[in-house]
Amino acid sequence: MLLPLGDDNTKRTSFPIITLGLIVANLVAFFYEQQDADAVIAQYSIIPSLFFSGGQPITNIFTSMFLHGGWAHLLGNMLYLYIFGDNVEDNLGKGKFLIFYLLCGVAAMFAQTLTSQESTIPFIGASGAIAGVLAGYIILFPRNRVRVLVFFPFILTVRAWLVLGFWILLQLLSEWTLEHNVKAGMQSGGIAYMAHIGGFFAGVVLTLLLRRRSTPSGDTDAFGMTH
Repeated sequence: MLLPLGDDNTKRTSFPIITLGLIVANLVAFFYEQQDADAVIAQYSIIPSLFFSGGQPITNIFTSMFLHGGWAHLLGNMLYLYIFGDNVEDNLGKGKFLIFYLLCGVAAMFAQTLTSQESTIPFIGASGAIAGVLAGYIILFPRNRVRVLVFFPFILTVRAWLVLGFWILLQLLSEWTLEHNVKAGMQSGGIAYMAHIGGFFAGVVLTLLLRRRSTPSGDTDAFGMTH
């Protein structure tokens, strides 16, 4: 597994207030959740069987993406958001980036719930929205250098497209394996891979629609466009 530790921010021109604000919002929601986790998750998560029967408010699509299943889930998500969100925010702009993030999260929740409408398992987490951020990053900054921990203490610097391309391939493989196991009668895992995939592909579409077409850097993105 390639664990990202940091990236090249030398061409970032603005302070990432939205990215940091989203991290704070996730932290505040997590601490609130710890007061009574079962009750908070039951009230604010997406439970597909309830949601599609009208048993949950539509606002749960948004509240669910600020809840997490534990410290590891929270910190892993926030690490990716902190490293990759600032550059995407810098390119899209503050308002567009916030809309982008929320729409990716909504797309992720719908992708997961539509494929498991009978499920009674709560779906929570920012993973789908962050998957969209990763999609934006790989399109806008494919050649950026990213520092990754391969295994302690070895740190390498590689291109962003390699790190994030590996991530989405892992999600696709994991979803295929999960579906295969379910069909074989095996118990499924607890990771919502379809949310990751849905958020990622929403991020691709939204990035192509919202990205800034030209910047002083003169770099080219993954599609050969100058930005």
